Amino acid sequence: MSEEQLAEILKYSSSKELYIVTWNNLLKILFCPFKARAIVDIGNLKRGRLVWVQEVKITKDLVTVYIIEGKAYYYYHFIIIS
Repeated sequence: MSEEQLAEILKYSSSKELYIVTWNNLLKILFCPFKARAIVDIGNLKRGRLVWVQEVKITKDLVTVYIIEGKAYYYYHFIIIS
């Protein structure tokens, strides 16, 4: 995917909301900030720590990242607490 194609897709998205599919197959929208729990030690965050996700971004490789305390972390290091 080229940078132009990615920019075109992201033009219609928001960094303040995240769509998820729940365990019972319901589509749900989360608005930032939302709570998440670290499942591994990552950066300054220890496993089990509750954090607030301030924004949701995407990398050039289309991997979701959470902005927490001004730093970017890959989504798969966290579970969402609703």
